Amino acid sequence: MIVITETSPYFLFNLNKINCMKRFMFAAFLFMGIAAFSQDKNETAIRKLMDEQSAAWNKGDIDAFMHGYWESDSLMFIGKSGVTYGWNNTLKNYKKGYPDVTAMGTLQFTLIKVQRLSGRYYHVTGKWYLKRTIGDLSGHYTLLFHKLHKRWVIVSDHSS
Repeated sequence: MIVITETSPYFLFNLNKINCMKRFMFAAFLFMGIAAFSQDKNETAIRKLMDEQSAAWNKGDIDAFMHGYWESDSLMFIGKSGVTYGWNNTLKNYKKGYPDVTAMGTLQFTLIKVQRLSGRYYHVTGKWYLKRTIGDLSGHYTLLFHKLHKRWVIVSDHSS
């Protein structure tokens, strides 16, 4: 009969194996937690930006609403009138289509999916809804967010 005690080599070998596995599992969970946190931090920043945009819109401030967009001639906006390139052209279209607070109404975004494409790009799909006294409007959007100079901006918007 073999007796295994705390001082036998078999016991010590298994004890070391268990401790090694515990350390490995702890490190794995720690790494996953850090990775999840950094992902959540970016998604949170994007959600905050969209909240700021809707708040600006609901105050009737299209200029502040546009801070969420990439201020570049390469910004692409696709709407019912087709493709518009450039931040200034997009701003002009918004001001033409929504000349006053009555036309602007109250904006509400509903996020359907926020998808991380890489550390610098996110794709967002959602619904928009305008409650207005002159008739409500609604539709869907897809947004491509890019992190530029430590700031998330919309570089492509397809709203219909």
